[in-house]
Amino acid sequence: MEVSDLKGSIPPLITPFRDGQVEYDAYAAMVEFQIREGSHGILVNGTTSEPASLTIEERNRIVDVAIDAAAGRVPIVAATGSQSLAETEMLSDHAVRAGADALLIVTPYYSKPPQRGLVDYYLHLARRHDRPWMVYHIPGRTAVSVTLDTFKALKDGSDTFIGMKHAANDLGFVTECLTAFGPEFRIFVGLEELSFPMMAIGACGLMNAVGNLRPDVLSRLCEAVWSSDIPGGRALHERLLELNQAVFFDTNPIPIKYMMKRLGIIPENEHRLPMTPAPPELERRLDGVLERAGLLTAAAA
Repeated sequence: MEVSDLKGSIPPLITPFRDGQVEYDAYAAMVEFQIREGSHGILVNGTTSEPASLTIEERNRIVDVAIDAAAGRVPIVAATGSQSLAETEMLSDHAVRAGADALLIVTPYYSKPPQRGLVDYYLHLARRHDRPWMVYHIPGRTAVSVTLDTFKALKDGSDTFIGMKHAANDLGFVTECLTAFGPEFRIFVGLEELSFPMMAIGACGLMNAVGNLRPDVLSRLCEAVWSSDIPGGRALHERLLELNQAVFFDTNPIPIKYMMKRLGIIPENEHRLPMTPAPPELERRLDGVLERAGLLTAAAA
């Protein structure tokens, strides 16, 4: 894979469970659904997959299943970060051996390291392999923000550092990074509400949970921006507004999993504690969103 091929809508897939176990066949079916609906890649073990509830062995096997199911048709990005350096090493090493096209490594959460610690942490990991890798920048969950100087140190220290997933409400930082590193710097949008505006100023693609529901619309939004069809891209963004909002009616992926089960995309709506399924009042609210989007009628047909 050329780094320039890593772009477009690369949804972070949920993890399907049944009776407490990962449903690997259902995961493979979701990969097929994504490819059929036009997604430009697959993100494995992102936040939407509830990775904190998975064992290392389960996360590794999901990577294997995704790579086998995709069969080289689209890039596979493996999210391999943890709060533990040792776990991140094991997850990253496996993903590289398995053939993942790129790694997405979240900033270590809970410990709130200083910027110099982030630089040392990422460069230590980068020296273990030659795979393209990105920082997963999601300060709302990790309590750590990455500065431009830190990104500059990572670029200087690692030839394989190619960009970030940016899940922060900060368009200015996107422009700062693209100005510093050039348009080849990969920036993926991690907040649904910023999908169109962030792509309009130079982000190369989306890694959005709502892609589990509407992969076709997200891929078309990316393609509209690439072809400079700004009115078309804006219209698709507006069409996604309520679905984008619904993702955060409760903690992600609770709403997404309910809506996917409701539409028949996954066989069960099951979580692992401390996550729990949507309560009845949230189910009714989400049903309204799906009905207004015309998805319940389409699913029934």
